Amino acid sequence: MRKSFNHKVKVYYEDTDAGGVVYYANYLKFLERARSEVLSEVGLSNLKIKKDYGALIVVKSCNIDFNKSAHLEDKLNINSVVTSFSKTSFTMSQSIYRKKDNIVKSKVHLVFVNEKSKPIKIPEKILKSLKPFLSLN
Repeated sequence: MRKSFNHKVKVYYEDTDAGGVVYYANYLKFLERARSEVLSEVGLSNLKIKKDYGALIVVKSCNIDFNKSAHLEDKLNINSVVTSFSKTSFTMSQSIYRKKDNIVKSKVHLVFVNEKSKPIKIPEKILKSLKPFLSLN
């Protein structure tokens, strides 16, 4: 059973400041892309979830630790695992690596909401799709 998902990102000029260092807000974009790719891996997408279930996945909170900087043309690997579920939400731990160096660690709390931004129960099919990524470590 797969417990994590890995997504590769290359740092482009547009991701950096004048010194060639990744601007801090762009790490959030990298993490979001990796979460979208997790959905794709299990046959879902944010658009499909909205269309089929009338739901959106929104970030309730994000805690991020910046350990080291990434630089222009670095090749990064983003590792994503689900660490917990509730009726309406789940928490994902995501880490960004440059080779073996952990440069960013994050914990993201995601909530399923309806079009009125009210929390709703995670649809059973989606819950089953995400469970292979559950890691309690």
